Amino acid sequence: MKGTALLVIDAQQLITNEKLYAFDRFRSNVCTLIDEARKQCTEVIYVRHNDGEGKPLSKGKEGFDIYSGFIPQFGEKVFDKTVNSPFLKSGLLEYLRSKAVKRLIITGLQTDYCIDAAVKCGFEHGFEIIIPEYCNSTFDNKYMTAEQTYHYYNDFIWKNRYGRCVDIRTAVELIKYC
Repeated sequence: MKGTALLVIDAQQLITNEKLYAFDRFRSNVCTLIDEARKQCTEVIYVRHNDGEGKPLSKGKEGFDIYSGFIPQFGEKVFDKTVNSPFLKSGLLEYLRSKAVKRLIITGLQTDYCIDAAVKCGFEHGFEIIIPEYCNSTFDNKYMTAEQTYHYYNDFIWKNRYGRCVDIRTAVELIKYC
């Protein structure tokens, strides 16, 4: 499908670490998709979360930048947001529409916060949503382990409702033939 973009959401230095559920698999899969997207000239777009001045995850603070394993290349777009949805007042929605993007492959952090918002809001904005396996992750919370959270959203909430949850090989194929 022409008009596909790979979104890498909130994969920032401060929170991209081995405490995430299935970190090594997450890191490897996202790297695979970034590499394939670049080879196939599919746009890779980054989104960073800014909690605001004085907060640990804010512009200018150590840890705000994109995780070193996923560094944007020259010319790749980076959008900053202040809420869970990457589409609200960040300029991302307008940019995607100006580029006639129809399909979003969504990766990043955290499954139960900004990835959930990206999937649902992207769906509401009319995008075809692709969620590749082990390309989103999160931390334990007081209600569920990170593993339970991952499976709750990927296997139950999003699947066949808001998007297509696909294995990594299928996601790579979707990039190759877009």
